Amino acid sequence: MARVAGVDLPPNKRAQIGMTYIYGVGKSRATAILEQAGVDIHTRIKDISEDDLNKIRTILDTEGDIEGDLRKRVQMDIKRLMDIGCYRGLRHRRSLPVRGQRTSTNARTRKGPRKAAVAKKKAPGKK
Repeated sequence: MARVAGVDLPPNKRAQIGMTYIYGVGKSRATAILEQAGVDIHTRIKDISEDDLNKIRTILDTEGDIEGDLRKRVQMDIKRLMDIGCYRGLRHRRSLPVRGQRTSTNARTRKGPRKAAVAKKKAPGKK
């Protein structure tokens, strides 16, 4: 099983798709990396030689943030927004949509399950 950047790549997938299992690598970046390493995007992960895997690893190391470093940077960016108290930071803090979506009817993914309405107590009747 091929292991790149701490991620086990699925052996039966095409190289281009298998590379997208790495956080921070999408289809276009995977295509560019494979082209640079001289690997065909249609080969299966299990058919890639160890030399080619080493080329891919070195390219990923030099090209920029992936996996843990990228996750950490994204979390630090969100924390910075919350610390400076900007609008986007407040939306993150309250677990509401950040990019201007409506919240009166939708946004259930971000807000979580609906809270049950609490029934009011009836005022004691006069006798």
